[in-house]
Amino acid sequence: MSKSFTVGADSRNDQGKGASRRLRRAGKVPAILYGGKGEPSNVTLDQLNLLTMIDNEKFYSSIITLKLDGKDQQAIIKDIQMHPAKNQVLHVDLQRVLADVAIRIRLPIHFVNQTTCPGVKTEGGQVSHLKSDVEISCLPKDLPEALIVDMAAMHLNDTIFLKDVQVPAGVTIPELTQARDIPVVSIHAPRAEEPEPVAAEAAAAATPAAGDAKAAPAGDAKAAPAADAKKDAGKK
Repeated sequence: MSKSFTVGADSRNDQGKGASRRLRRAGKVPAILYGGKGEPSNVTLDQLNLLTMIDNEKFYSSIITLKLDGKDQQAIIKDIQMHPAKNQVLHVDLQRVLADVAIRIRLPIHFVNQTTCPGVKTEGGQVSHLKSDVEISCLPKDLPEALIVDMAAMHLNDTIFLKDVQVPAGVTIPELTQARDIPVVSIHAPRAEEPEPVAAEAAAAATPAAGDAKAAPAGDAKAAPAADAKKDAGKK
């Protein structure tokens, strides 16, 4: 089972934007707890407590223990809204977790042996990660911390699809039931570098200048004989 984080929480009755602003000024975070067999509940979380956890990848794919009004309530994070300019949590959506009810949660994908596989080490390929996480469904007791994709046998131009991802017992990937077998990671040949445009641009820029340089002497050469002819006619 995935690591469990503990978050302090209190029930709240006040609602609305004004109430939320007051909570944030007091260092609290408005949140909602829903799902399971209970009605949605408005709760308050501690801002500093949350800030110590939100940078941890496992926080979003783990069972969280809410210390709600002195009682433990299991939940998972469904959404976190952050302030666009500050390191501040604005709102959190939490879903209740019951031992006998399957949950759907996004898990990170961890890629192993990507630098030692034949496609990279001996064939000079480059790795493209096409998916970094995936939604899974399972009972809380079967929740893994991440899904592992082993690239050890991959060669150049190989692709691992979603159906190829190994999942633990009791875990399913809902996307596969919807016939959405999408690529997860591939190895491709390095793209050829385009030639530097500097030389071509310099040559193109120099062409009109050279034409102008040739045009000026040509014009002077024609003008000189015409002037001499006029002088000779005057003498006659």
